[in-house]
Amino acid sequence: MNLDDLADRDAGGLDVTGLTADSRTVLPGYLFAAFPGANTDGARFIDEAIAQGAVAILAPTGTVIDSKTVSLITDDNPRKRFAEMAARFYPKSPATIAAATGTNGKTSVTWFAQQIWAALELRAVSFGTLGVHGSGVALDAPLTTPEPVLLHRLLQEAADEGITHVALEASSHGLAQHRLDGVQIKAAAFTNLSLDHLDYHGTPENYLGAKIRLFSEVLAGDGVAVLNADAPEFEEFVEVCATRDIRVLSYGLGTEADLHVENLAASKNGVELDLSVEGARHHLHFNLFGDFQALNAVAALGLVIACGGDSQSAIAALPSLVTAPGRMELVATTPDGGTIFVDYAHTPDALRAALNAARDHATRSTTLLFGCGGDRDQSKRAEMGQIAASLADHVIVTDDNPRSENRADIRAEILAAAPGASEIGDRKEAIYRAAANLAAGDVLLIAGKGHETEQIVGDDTVSLDDREVARDAATVLGPKGK
Repeated sequence: MNLDDLADRDAGGLDVTGLTADSRTVLPGYLFAAFPGANTDGARFIDEAIAQGAVAILAPTGTVIDSKTVSLITDDNPRKRFAEMAARFYPKSPATIAAATGTNGKTSVTWFAQQIWAALELRAVSFGTLGVHGSGVALDAPLTTPEPVLLHRLLQEAADEGITHVALEASSHGLAQHRLDGVQIKAAAFTNLSLDHLDYHGTPENYLGAKIRLFSEVLAGDGVAVLNADAPEFEEFVEVCATRDIRVLSYGLGTEADLHVENLAASKNGVELDLSVEGARHHLHFNLFGDFQALNAVAALGLVIACGGDSQSAIAALPSLVTAPGRMELVATTPDGGTIFVDYAHTPDALRAALNAARDHATRSTTLLFGCGGDRDQSKRAEMGQIAASLADHVIVTDDNPRSENRADIRAEILAAAPGASEIGDRKEAIYRAAANLAAGDVLLIAGKGHETEQIVGDDTVSLDDREVARDAATVLGPKGK
């Protein structure tokens, strides 16, 4: 692509064959973006990129390079500029793109939106934590919100495959780093907010600000915001949308919500609720576990309606929704009748919601098995320990992904706030022992890792899938846990 077109200015007229922000992947003809980062400054690698054949450099205002043959483009916000360049370099994308943000629920909302669109016979995929899913398309997305070049390349490849609808997760990291700038988003959902990722954002205000960017800057001016009316931040998001004349479609338990949910209750095989949409009332049964999952499904319905989907046909698809892997997923039943769920809950609010869901489906006792990740926000460990002790009948504290931290120290921080909890460091052993103690009517909730298939301990990564371990544990048990 001509650099003038790519940069949207006179930039030397060179032909650019690719874009990257990783100097190790620079090839002849590439533009290299040098960003300041938390751990290193991309400017350190400019000379290396030029030596590898870069013909253009994008860098912060004030950057100087020692080359007369390489074009230098500077910008006060080079990350945003880079994302806009990626959108120009890969100009083709599916016609309808929706996004979901929030501390919890992004994966489920996008997963459900894809299923609803598929039920409407539309070719749709979801992008996010679980990769690219739907319509038989095999694309690899390694991050919740991929970096801009990969994201726009994936969108172009999806369009080339005939995909017309995409639901993607908008992480706080991705929004803060402008990865979604340049994506034409028609509808955006906000699910909820609780403390998370403060190791990156620093303050709750910065974390909230990253989420708000989806509505204040990224969502198309004629787009629709699908907002959780029950969230404390609802009015703040509404005010942001009002400054851009963005239409709001609200959902929740409040009677003023456009998608109004009431009589939400656990049933034998899921949840039931009454849903009022456009003046019509519908009684629905979901094969999903947990009030929060039903509300995630309603948020997905909101995205589909906001993008022009027929509301009645979309509502008819709700009872057939299937949960995303590791999201309040029923993975096993023991010979004695105990039930085992796996959930990705790794924040205080998510753990509380998952535990309440487990309690709703237990006729006897509820056991929680969980840990907290290392090298991440430490402030939530005690709070999660308190939640565990207050809502579960039995608590087992184990290892999550300790990473570089001392695993025993992480467990100790949780245990200090969870009097009476047991400690079993080895996660696989902990699952086996917890499953062995289940009787009919008991529920075991294994929280924290969800769909993940590996555990990170120090510099080692070992295979560990909570779902497979739970199934194995249930299989080897005989009656009475023998």
